Amino acid sequence: MALFSSLTPVFIAIICVLIGVIMKKTNGEKEKCDTKSKHPSRPWVDEDLKDGTEHPLEEEEGDEEWQGLEENVAHIPFTGERYSEAEMIKRSQTFYELLNKRRSVRFLSDEPVPREVIDNVIRTAGTSPSGAHTEPWTFVVVQDPDLKHKIREIVEEEEEINYKKRMGDRWVNDLKRLRTNWIKEYLDTAPYLILIFKQVYGRLPNGKKKTHYYNEISVSIACGILLAALQNAGLYTVTSTPLNCGPQLRVLLQRPANEKLLLLLPVGYPKKDATVPALTRKPLEDIMVVM
Repeated sequence: MALFSSLTPVFIAIICVLIGVIMKKTNGEKEKCDTKSKHPSRPWVDEDLKDGTEHPLEEEEGDEEWQGLEENVAHIPFTGERYSEAEMIKRSQTFYELLNKRRSVRFLSDEPVPREVIDNVIRTAGTSPSGAHTEPWTFVVVQDPDLKHKIREIVEEEEEINYKKRMGDRWVNDLKRLRTNWIKEYLDTAPYLILIFKQVYGRLPNGKKKTHYYNEISVSIACGILLAALQNAGLYTVTSTPLNCGPQLRVLLQRPANEKLLLLLPVGYPKKDATVPALTRKPLEDIMVVM
C-alpha cells in the first residue's frame, strides 16, 4: 500500500500528459476538418488565376538551355519624344482627364464596332513590356453570336455557384451596392468579347518548354494598356474575371494547355439608357507617397 501510495502522483501525472496529448491531437484534426470545410467558400480557388512563375520547369526540360532571344541581340539607336515642360503638363493632364472618364459599363449596346479598331487596340496592348521579352499573352476576339452565347452559358453557370457558395457572404454583400450578380447579359449584346490568356510557358523550336518569367504580371500590364486604348477609342467594357470558367472556355475556344484565362472583356458602346454606380476615386494624396 505504501508503494502504491508513493506511485499514485506518478500515475496521475502520466494520465494528465496522455489526456493532454489526446486533446491536442483531437483539436488539430478538428482544425484540419474546419479548414477543409471552409475551403469551398474561399474566393480565390481558381487555378487559372495563379501565377506559375515560382514553379521551376522539370529538370528534363533543360533549365540550363538558353531559352530567350539570340545571344547577341543587336542594339539600335533610340530617340524618344521630348516635350517642353508646359507641353508635358498639358499632355499628362489631358490623358488623365481621358482616363478618368473610364467606367466599368455593364449595359452595352449591340451596335457594330469597326473591326479595325479592335485590331489596333490589341496591337497597342501588344506593345506592353514583358519578362525577358517573352510576350506571354494571347488575345482571343469573339464576335460570333452563337459562340458568345455559349460563353455566357458557361460563365453564368459558374458565376451562380460563385455567388451562392464560393465567394462568401462578405464579398457578395460588397457587390450588392454595385447591383451586380451572375446574370451577364452583356456577353450576348457586346459586339466583341476579348478573352485574355496568359501563357504560363512557351515552346522552344525543339519542343521543350520555355520559361515565361512573370507571365501574370506581364499580361496584367498588357491588360491595363488595352483598357487605356479602348478608352482612347471611345469604347467601353467591364473587367470580368469569371472564376472557375477557364478550363471550359479554354476547351470551347480550342486554346492549348499552357494558356490560362486571366480576363474577359465585353467591348462595345454603352446603351443609351446605361447607368453606372455613383463612385468616386481616391484623391492623389491617398494613393501617392513622395519620399
